[in-house]
Amino acid sequence: MATPPQLGFTDYEQTYAKERTRRQRFLDEMEATVPWESFLALIQPVYYKPTAKGGRPPFPLEVMLRIHLLQLWFTLSDPLMEEMLIDTPCFRRFAGIDMIEGRIPDETTILNFRHLLEEHQIAEQILESVNQNLSEKGVMLKEGTILDATIINAPSSTKNKKGERDPEMHSVAKGK
Repeated sequence: MATPPQLGFTDYEQTYAKERTRRQRFLDEMEATVPWESFLALIQPVYYKPTAKGGRPPFPLEVMLRIHLLQLWFTLSDPLMEEMLIDTPCFRRFAGIDMIEGRIPDETTILNFRHLLEEHQIAEQILESVNQNLSEKGVMLKEGTILDATIINAPSSTKNKKGERDPEMHSVAKGK
């Protein structure tokens, strides 16, 4: 597991607050639920190795895995994931990012990691394993989105079960 990062004032305040947000409670549950070591062992053989040519060193594998899972759980695009890491202390803590150090993966780094997992068909294995672990705890992530760690089922269209337009549903056009 990653060494806990040094806490800034906001991080310290939220870490030791008496009240935990739903998001923080969800992340605490995922911290205990996810089989971190097996996921890291699965990815390690294909993860980038530092080269003698120089350049920026890659982010630690566990940091990138945690960011990938945050993206899945909260349906965040690569640019929005970068922004959330900057704005959201509980996301930084979960990912093991130290703001004082000043390095946060940018959207391209996040995209490249996701593509690496997809290229080696590891992303599906991770999602399946996480879903299985959640299912054993009585939670299922299928259709819908997690919003503030709450699973919301989203309707697929304005049509009802009979395939007809539901009279209670309507759509709006931009500018009207």
